[in-house]
Amino acid sequence: MCVAMGAPGEGPPANFWKGRFMAIGWMTVLQSVPWAEVIRNAPKVAEGAKKLWNTVGKKAPEPKAEPPDVPTNLPPEAQALARLEARVAALDAQAADLREQLMATSALIQALAEQNTQLVQRAEANRVRVAWLTRVMVVGGVVWLGWLLKTIL
Repeated sequence: MCVAMGAPGEGPPANFWKGRFMAIGWMTVLQSVPWAEVIRNAPKVAEGAKKLWNTVGKKAPEPKAEPPDVPTNLPPEAQALARLEARVAALDAQAADLREQLMATSALIQALAEQNTQLVQRAEANRVRVAWLTRVMVVGGVVWLGWLLKTIL
């Protein structure tokens, strides 16, 4: 006796069929994905993700900037100016690094967006194809039913 069926004579429980045919829908979706293009684009996406991870993810947080060594023989205004110039240079370097990270992120997002666009276009083409095939099947079913009724009667 099948445990999922319940007591003899009862039939299957209400939720027995739930999800049983869901796999068919998922299989259709998975078969309609252009896997050749996904696989062809995968190295580009993976390389972009790896570059992004190497630039962003593996960096240790930068230690708090220590004041630069400024000659003590300068007047206080010149020392302050030298400290500010050093800080501006450090901030410029950090801004350049952030620009590089932004470019890597943008390239990765663009590759993912192109791949997503291709997938959406394929899904739309499959939706149109399924709608067309449904109409053909309905017309075929009506013709077949007419033929069947004609031969029976």
